[in-house]
Amino acid sequence: MHQAHWQLKEPLDAVAFDCDSTLSQIEGIDVLADHNGVLRAVHTLTERAMSETGVDPNMYCERLALVKPHADATEAIGERYYAAATPGVEGVIRALHLLNKRVFVISAGIYQAVVPFAMRLGIARSSVFAVRLMFDEKGHYINYDEDSPLIRQEGKREIIEQLQVQYPRMAHVGDGMNDVAAAGIVERFIGYGGSMYRASIARVSDFYITAHSLASALPLLLTAEEEMRLDRSGRQIYEEGLRLMEANHILLNPSMGRAA
Repeated sequence: MHQAHWQLKEPLDAVAFDCDSTLSQIEGIDVLADHNGVLRAVHTLTERAMSETGVDPNMYCERLALVKPHADATEAIGERYYAAATPGVEGVIRALHLLNKRVFVISAGIYQAVVPFAMRLGIARSSVFAVRLMFDEKGHYINYDEDSPLIRQEGKREIIEQLQVQYPRMAHVGDGMNDVAAAGIVERFIGYGGSMYRASIARVSDFYITAHSLASALPLLLTAEEEMRLDRSGRQIYEEGLRLMEANHILLNPSMGRAA
């Protein structure tokens, strides 16, 4: 069986995805900020975290203090996530499940918004890691889970390390600096720039997707043998990913790319 140089040699046990600007094209906190008239200030903090510094507790607290999200508006973000779902995402997740791979969402986004979105994509609640917010009886924001590892730069790495006890061979797909923190411990780190190209992420990714569609990721997550086991719909997503690769919408970092 012919194996392309970029294909995995051994199958993955699980794949983790970021949520905001990866599974969905929006940043949920920015949508909430826009609703409350503080978009400019919050977006500046978000973009700095994604491109340069990563998330940290002070920044996380500052954004939520500006936004003061209401419980109803927070839950509504789940619908907004789905309405702006990245093209190809449902097909990719379905194909991974068909091949018996566990799919996780690991996000510094708000748990109450990320969970309903993930479940609509076919991902179990138990496979979602995000930051819980606390509200009073009228739905007014009180605080966030200050003990969550996801408000720290190394948080995603910590969670993936825990998951690797059961799922040793993992890949991670994401768009920001907190995703990069996990790059050194996964079989393959795939940066996603289809929502926003970030040179700082592209430089340290094994592969960097510049296409809008997440179908680009599927060929990078399967072995040649697994490719042959895809059903018709999975095959269509896979072939779309190959076309995007041939059109140079997937960048290989020569110093980082691994056959794994």
